[in-house]
Parts: sequence; C-alpha cells; structure tokens
Amino acid sequence: MKVFHLNGPAPLETNSFVLVGEGNKAVAIDPAPGLAAFDKVLEGEGASLEAILLTHGHYDHMTGLPELQKRWNCPVYLDSADARGTQLMPAGPGALGYADGGTLTLAGLSITTWHTPGHSRGSWVLYCEGLLFTGDTLFAGDVGRTDLAGGSWDEMRQSLAKLRALPLPDDTRVLPGHGPFSTLGEEKASNPYLNVKEN
Repeated sequence: MKVFHLNGPAPLETNSFVLVGEGNKAVAIDPAPGLAAFDKVLEGEGASLEAILLTHGHYDHMTGLPELQKRWNCPVYLDSADARGTQLMPAGPGALGYADGGTLTLAGLSITTWHTPGHSRGSWVLYCEGLLFTGDTLFAGDVGRTDLAGGSWDEMRQSLAKLRALPLPDDTRVLPGHGPFSTLGEEKASNPYLNVKEN
C-alpha cells in the first residue's frame, strides 16, 4: 500500500489521504482538496479511484467530494446520521454506511471501521495496515469539539474509551483530520483525554 497525504484549503487545512492498493486501485479518505490534487496522485500512480470514505459529514472534510465523485462515479461511504444535506453536513442522501467493527475490502485493502460518535453522530475511525484515520474524533494531544449540531461530550467520552480499548499496537500511526500525526501509544501516554493512567 502507498499512502499520500493531501491538505485541504486554508484556514482549516483538513488532512486528506489517498491509499493506493492492489491492481492500481485507490481509496480517498476525507476529500477536502480540489480535484487537481487527487488527479496528480492518481495519474502519477496510474491508479483509478474505487471508493471515497468519509470519517464524518462536516463540510471541511468533503470540499472536493462532488467533483471527485463525479469524475470517478465511485461509491461514497458515510454514516447516514451525517448525510443530512445541510450547510454543515452537505453530502446529502445516497451514501453507503459502515458496520461497527466491520471490515471493508477496497482496492485489495482491508479497512476496519469503528463508530466513534461525539464530534458528530456519524463519526467513525478507519484502520488499515497500521494506520488509524481518526477524523475529528482524536487529534494529537486533543479531541474534536462537541458543541456543534449532533455533538455530545458523553458520547465522545464513550468513544475515547472504545479507542483506548482497541486491539491495536502502540506504534499504530494516528492520522487525524487536522494537525500533526501521532501514534496511539503517544496519545495514550500524553493526551489528557485519552490518558490510560488512573489519577
């Protein structure tokens, strides 16, 4: 697998990713940049886009979605709770969903999905080959805000407990929706919201 990191437009600069797997097939995660950024990666790899995965439905994670989906006519995965067709969550109907603890096989890659509501009702984290794409659930040293529509601090606390308990090694790379990357071990040790140590 090859992994490409793309930045969305300023000022939010959402982290977006392209995973290129077997048979020159690719998957996009949280397509915030414009079509040209994805064309550069896909054309450079001679790859075609098989699916688009959204960690949640906020607009800054899908700025490039309409053009990208139109270009490739590929399925879009998004929790139905976040496919509202509003200004904050503009995806609208027609997206495929996830199964909690389930696995998607796309581009020859196995992608495990866990539901982590709190930032939004339809927030998910995605795991593939040592990489944990956490959207706006977990950041390096922080967590996503819970004061937007559909957010809940109680649900976020439960989701963070779920993340702490995932059967993943400490060297799992945490690739959040914004900001720098980290590892699961680093977050367990130092993130005040994900610290496993008892007070």
